[in-house]
Order: sequence, then C-alpha cells, then structure tokens
Amino acid sequence: MRMSYMRRSWRLYVIFALPLLYILLFKYGPMVGAQIAFKDYSVVKGIWGSDWVGLKHFIRFFNFHDFWTIMNNTLIISVYSLVVSTPLPLLLALSLNAVRQRWFKNTVQMVSYAPHFISTVVIVGLLLQFMDPRAGMINQFLGLVGIDPIHFMGEQRYFTSIYVWSGIWQHVGFSCIIYIAALSTVDPSLHEAAVIDGAGRLKRIWHIDLPAVLPIATILLILNTGQLLDTGFEKIYLMQNPLNLSTSEVIDTYVYKIGLLSQAMSFSYATAIGLFKSIISLMLLWTVNRTASKIGQESLW
Repeated sequence: MRMSYMRRSWRLYVIFALPLLYILLFKYGPMVGAQIAFKDYSVVKGIWGSDWVGLKHFIRFFNFHDFWTIMNNTLIISVYSLVVSTPLPLLLALSLNAVRQRWFKNTVQMVSYAPHFISTVVIVGLLLQFMDPRAGMINQFLGLVGIDPIHFMGEQRYFTSIYVWSGIWQHVGFSCIIYIAALSTVDPSLHEAAVIDGAGRLKRIWHIDLPAVLPIATILLILNTGQLLDTGFEKIYLMQNPLNLSTSEVIDTYVYKIGLLSQAMSFSYATAIGLFKSIISLMLLWTVNRTASKIGQESLW
C-alpha cells in the first residue's frame, strides 16, 4: 500500500528530495569536519590523519586572557538586540493593523520594509557617513545646537547601541510581516462583538489581537534565543576599528581572525570555538523551549 502510494506521488518525493539533498550536503555534511576541534589539524595529513588532542583547543580558549571580554561583548550585544527586537515588530504590526486609512498603512509598510533590502556594506557605509565627526549629518546638526562633534564610531560606549538600533531600523518592518499575516486571520466578528460590548480600540488589541499573535511571538523568541551567540559577523567586522575593539570584538570576529587572518591559521582552534558556540546555543534553545512548554505556551517540540 505504501509503495503504491509512493509510486502515485513520485513527483512530490522528487520535489522533497531537492531540499533534503541540500540539507544533507551543506548542513550535515560539513559536520564531519567538526572533529578537527579535537585534533591538531594539518593540511598535509588531512582531517582523518591529524593527531587527536582531546579538549586542548577548548581549554586554550577558556584560558585566553580576553575570553571573558569576548563573551561579555557577545552576550551584551545579543541580549540587547533580542530585548529590543522582540517587542518592536509586534508593536508595529499591532499599530498597522489598527490603522484605518489604507494609504497611510501601505506607505508605512513600504517605508519600513525598504531598508531590509539594503546590503550590510551599504548600511555600514551610511552609518560612517552620517556619523563622521567632521562632515557627518548628525554632527552637523549637533554643531547647530552648540554641541561639539562626537566621534561615534570611535567611542566604545556608543558601538553597541549603534549596532543594535541600526539593525532595528533595517529589519523591524520586514520582521513584522509574520505578525501582520497572523492578525489577518483574526475573525472580524470578534471585533464587532467587542465594539457592541463597548470595548475600545486598546482593549480590543489587548484581548483579541495580542492573543492571536502571542503563539507566533513565542516561537520566534525561542528561535532567536537559540541564535543568541550568533551576533552576525559582517556588520560588526565592518563597523570595527582599533578605537572600539574592546567592545566590538565578539566570537564571530575572533574566530575569523584566528582561523583565516593570523599567520598560524589555527583551523582547529577556530573550529573548537565555533563548536563551543553551537553547543551553548543548542542548550539555550532547549532550555527556552522547555520553559515555554512548561508554562503552557507554544513550543518547537
């Protein structure tokens, strides 16, 4: 019975085979190379011929003098971004859903979505131009009100906020799409009944719209928590300079410098750090998912 069904539906299995093959080749296949985290990898000997050294590279990273600085920077940027980026798309979606003028709603959506399609290199270039201490637009405005120019990209205290809020500006509109889609499934009769009962707009948002998107918000929070240590390499590396290095050096940029830019090219050491980050991310994902399941919220499994 099962074989006959498979023969009748062979087209579906062919379509399914393409993404499955992609996942096997480019997601699970490279995991074989993760073993070099426990070896002294040599290009000459190859992955299988290199000598096993156990947890040597992990211990080296834990004993590194800047270990806590790198971990602290990574966690601060990640938690800051998670705390800010989680509620803002939801609030934007609820606000747009409550707007009655369709032209205004469409205009806000277009303006808020557009930055998402700008490349990271262009975004950082804009930041450097706007915050230039001599000719930047922001410092020009500060000069008009009598404030001395500020070297934003050279001040350590400004780096995290610039990184997070520029990311919010770029992605908040696109991130709210899924919430808008969930709000579109809310039965209009619920709002009509609430209006008849005398409920105002805020009460309808609180008791009808918010419960409709809360399960999706929980799932997204779980997924984002699983990527807590994945701050993103490109943008931080492009914004990084010697003046803000003490607050901008994160795991991803350190791995890149150790694995590819250093003369030693410590592939095993860099792999060990990446594997350590992945293990911590998996533990965070499991913990948050289990917590959400315990309190009766939506979970991944």
